[in-house]
Parts: sequence; C-alpha cells; structure tokens
Amino acid sequence: MYINKAILYGNLTRDPEIRALPSGIQVASFGIATNRVYKDKNGAKQESTDFHNIVVFGRQAETAAQYLKKGQGVFIEGRIQTRSWDDKDGQKKYRTEIVADRVQFGPKTTPGGNYSGGQSATEKPAPVSKPKDKEEGAIEYPQEEINPEDIPF
Repeated sequence: MYINKAILYGNLTRDPEIRALPSGIQVASFGIATNRVYKDKNGAKQESTDFHNIVVFGRQAETAAQYLKKGQGVFIEGRIQTRSWDDKDGQKKYRTEIVADRVQFGPKTTPGGNYSGGQSATEKPAPVSKPKDKEEGAIEYPQEEINPEDIPF
C-alpha cells in the first residue's frame, strides 16, 4: 500500500488566482507559509518558514477564490504532486505542489493579525439586548436542584 497525504495549516502568502481548464473546471492556485520553531544545538530558539504551492479544483476552487485572502489562516488536506515542463528556452522546469482535496478556512483576523471573533475590523459590535422575561419558544429551567436518583434511566 502506498500513501501520499499532506496535511498543512498555514497563512496565505498571496490571494488565490482562479482559472478555468478547457473542460470548464475551475482551478485556484495560491501559496501558504508554515512556520516551525525549534532549538538549535546551542539551545537557542530558531524559527524557519516553508512555502507551499496549493492547487484546488472544482467548487472548492471557486469558494477559495471568493473567500480566502492573503494573510488568512487555512487548513489544507491533499496530496503532493510534482509537475515538469520545458520552458521557452528548452530547459526542464519542475514544480512541486499540494493538490488539495479539502480546504478549511481558519479564523478571520483583523489587519493587525488579531482574531476578530467573526467581525471585520470596520464593523461595530452589535448592541447587546436585555433578555425578556419570557420569550416565545424559550426553555424554562427548573429553579430547584435536580436529584440524580429521580432520573428514571
């Protein structure tokens, strides 16, 4: 049995570019960066960054191109693939990429890089309304403490 599986979480290095194949299938390509923190032989903290080329096909390509932006976190599952071609000078060129089977968006961030909790940096927080005494369809919880021996199962 052979396995070719890549799982990555990183930040987009550029906005997705979308194109269409002659068959009409949409293809999005973008890059992500992953960081690794480790200690060197002297015990000093080191950080390295790896850059990955991502390719997505079909409906996920359309969604990625519509919603993903540079700097945003993204979780990618897919397979590693290396393509080769001859450039205009006749030299052989290679490109290794992750062909994504699954793209999951990370949390939205503000321009400063902080988690926004679902709001953009320009949105004002929604006013907090005071709860009504009895809303229609609201669950009423008992006021007294429940004895576990009274539960029938």
